[in-house]
Amino acid sequence: MKTIISEKFLRVIKNKKKLEKVLNVQISNRGKEITIEGEPAEEHVALQVLDALSFGFPFSTAISIKEEDKVLEVVNIKEHTNRKDFASIRARIIGKEGKALRTLSNLTGCDLELRNNQVGIIGESTLMKHAKDALISLIRGAKHGNVYTFLERTPIASDEDLGLKEKPKKKAKKAE
Repeated sequence: MKTIISEKFLRVIKNKKKLEKVLNVQISNRGKEITIEGEPAEEHVALQVLDALSFGFPFSTAISIKEEDKVLEVVNIKEHTNRKDFASIRARIIGKEGKALRTLSNLTGCDLELRNNQVGIIGESTLMKHAKDALISLIRGAKHGNVYTFLERTPIASDEDLGLKEKPKKKAKKAE
């Protein structure tokens, strides 16, 4: 049994039945305190999904943590800069009309959400490092174009072959 305190507990309560069905856990609340009961592995995934909902991610993105084996990671802006004007750093991350955040999301294949002085990232664990590195570069003052170029040129290692996948069968050559 795990307990969390959620500022956006109404989003959780509104979707309680769907969450219980998809996550295979029991959810109960008392005010802003939300309790999760289930198997330990399912509790862990449910906790990440509820954290994502509390952070401000849309329901479909938050639930993708369970359905598509994604993870949630939160980057705190304060940990990566000594500057005190966090409003300008947040503006750099968002970009003009949200363009920088959208571009980062498209190039990394991760979903990003900004809240106060934190940025939430939901994505596959193999893609997470690239998204986090690009975000930290922007926080530290790198030019947007340089960050985008880095993301475009850096190969993303997806699905490493551990020898468990079936190899495609070779086509037999026709004798003429």
